[in-house]
Amino acid sequence: MAPAAARWVLICSILGSAMAFLDSTVVNVALPALQGAFHASAVQLQWIVEAFALTLASLILVGGSIGDRYGRKRVYLIGVGSFAAASIGCGAATTIHAMLAARAVQGVGAAMVVPGSLSLITAAFPEDERGKAIGIWSGVTAITSALGPVMGGWLIQHATWRWIFLINVPIAVAIIAISWKGYPETKLHDNQGLDWLGALLASGGLGATTYSLMQFSTSGARVLWIGAAGLVMLALFGVVEARSPKAMAPMDLFRSRNFLGANLMTLFLYGALSGLMYYLPLNLMQVQHYTPTQAGAVLLPVVLLIFALSKWSGGLVARYGSVLPLVVGPVIVALGFAMLAIPGIGGSYWKTFFIPGMVLGFGMAVSVAPLTTVVMNSVEEPRAGAASGVNNAVSRAATLLALAVFGVILHASFVTALTNGSTRIPEKIRQQVLSQRNNQAAINTPDATAQRVIAEAFVSGFRRVMLTASGLCLVGALSAAAFVRTSAAKKSSSTIGKQS
Repeated sequence: MAPAAARWVLICSILGSAMAFLDSTVVNVALPALQGAFHASAVQLQWIVEAFALTLASLILVGGSIGDRYGRKRVYLIGVGSFAAASIGCGAATTIHAMLAARAVQGVGAAMVVPGSLSLITAAFPEDERGKAIGIWSGVTAITSALGPVMGGWLIQHATWRWIFLINVPIAVAIIAISWKGYPETKLHDNQGLDWLGALLASGGLGATTYSLMQFSTSGARVLWIGAAGLVMLALFGVVEARSPKAMAPMDLFRSRNFLGANLMTLFLYGALSGLMYYLPLNLMQVQHYTPTQAGAVLLPVVLLIFALSKWSGGLVARYGSVLPLVVGPVIVALGFAMLAIPGIGGSYWKTFFIPGMVLGFGMAVSVAPLTTVVMNSVEEPRAGAASGVNNAVSRAATLLALAVFGVILHASFVTALTNGSTRIPEKIRQQVLSQRNNQAAINTPDATAQRVIAEAFVSGFRRVMLTASGLCLVGALSAAAFVRTSAAKKSSSTIGKQS
């Protein structure tokens, strides 16, 4: 594209991605308020996040494919409009079920927006400028996502949680206005249909597996058959994609070692991050007694660091090759997660969460832009939407499944610690507290000793989640070391065609 049109593409891609990512981070800050408003259990609270993540992970591959085939700009704007409409539905919800339905529709809109943003950038910029553009995209998106929770926390504290969803509407209006004549349409011309069977198997497999994991804490082994059915559907999804001429996740993409290694790293790294993004706000507000505004601002220095290093990180692959940043980055992130497992109850932010957060943020700065550059430069330009869709689907599926697993880990640790610590609680209060164990840190009791035991039990579970996340990051580093070999910045864009 002409330089002016490419700049408009970058602006609109940043705004759309920021809107989708912003929503995820803002909702995490709102979780305690939503739990109180809807009288939700811990599992129902998780579904507010997972309903969005499920439809996004299931349909993001379709979103990338339809953008390539029917027009990236057109599909992108449809996604933006759908997301805005669903945001209005979230803001107007009066029951937990209405909220979950609106969140699911938000995920559908995001499934068109998220892969569309990167495929638009890939189509607009030549390969030698793409790394820097992606670096700017990742940095600016990150900083807008970081400012969102601060604004959202302020709105929750001083107005109502409903406004955190309505802030998406003016962003969507701006994107549509700029895109209308700001840049031309791009698409891959073919007459193949869409892989709806693959989408159905992906949705059913991810949904059944997630439901089984999330309900296991309260329903026990009787839901395991649902998870087994989900795994079978996911296996069938792989078979269908390998044989389908219109596969939304073409298996030949994975013949590129860089593409395979980067996606494995994505799986483990973003799975680990889901535990932090979900449970840290709950820890801060329900245990450490931060205000929503303070909790929203906790990760702001971390994202400012990522933003400050975004241009630098965008050039790491060109300077040092693919392997080094994709191994070193996750190892640093793993150290940050391990440090987050140290704080207990109380203490100043600067002595508890600031330093671990900065370590984690530096590791992410080293990892994110090189990771995205490797993925997008491993395929030919006409397949950019499919590659972006696959990589984003991996990250979203990682978030979906990892959060469900983290829920099992935290709940088991919380219940064990609560049961053991409940011997310190007066008997007339003890049974009341234990009967609310599914509410976790939101258990309602006036007894000070019981409140302390509940807080300690939640911190025990939080520590296990952080240590598990640290282990996942190390596995991600090993995956990159095992599979990524050559510099994607220097690879021919025809890698896939040659290996096919």
